[in-house]
Amino acid sequence: MIRQLAFDLPAAEAMTRDAFFVAPSNALALQIVEHWQDWPGRKLLILGPEGSGKTHLAHVWAALAGAEILAAEALAETDLAALSGRPVVVEDADRVGPAETRLFHLHNLATSGAALLMTARRPPRDWGLGLPDLLSRMQATQIARLEAPDDALLSAVLVKLFADRQVAVPGNLIPYLVSRMPRSIGAARALVAALDARALAEGRPITRALAAAFLDRAEQE
Repeated sequence: MIRQLAFDLPAAEAMTRDAFFVAPSNALALQIVEHWQDWPGRKLLILGPEGSGKTHLAHVWAALAGAEILAAEALAETDLAALSGRPVVVEDADRVGPAETRLFHLHNLATSGAALLMTARRPPRDWGLGLPDLLSRMQATQIARLEAPDDALLSAVLVKLFADRQVAVPGNLIPYLVSRMPRSIGAARALVAALDARALAEGRPITRALAAAFLDRAEQE
């Protein structure tokens, strides 16, 4: 499994609708997000594994709705009253932990006059919620699922990630990486970062040979 390296520096990634690659694994979720005025109860939960594109899709909706984006773990320090009647995104809602009462209040504030979008890796029944009213509201929320990406989507994401770093790669590299990497966008992000760092450290371009050496070594560790 490719690991995120400690010295990796984040590259700028476009989180716009134009940069969102549509594939069978995410097309339905995108359609639901773009028709957000039709959400039952004015709320939606996007479910998907780590690195599946939940954050990108949340940013697409935030641009459409003019929404504020918050991390669930930051709710304890958030001025909820200032968000009354405003569209809100809560990222990683399954990590809300002791701030679940704050999420309950935010849910009521956002859905009463605007809309609420949440992202999570697991369904609400697995969040460990202790507040029955919050659990019932979460379980009544419409769900849009992001599935594991196919080859076409992984290829497009790899091309985008290299382009975000302004790195030109040979045409034979992308299909080779897709054939060997784990099936997630998160793995693609980690792999591109690691290859970029390796190439910079060795003062050489990213080629299939460099990638093969890196992947062979990673599999042995």
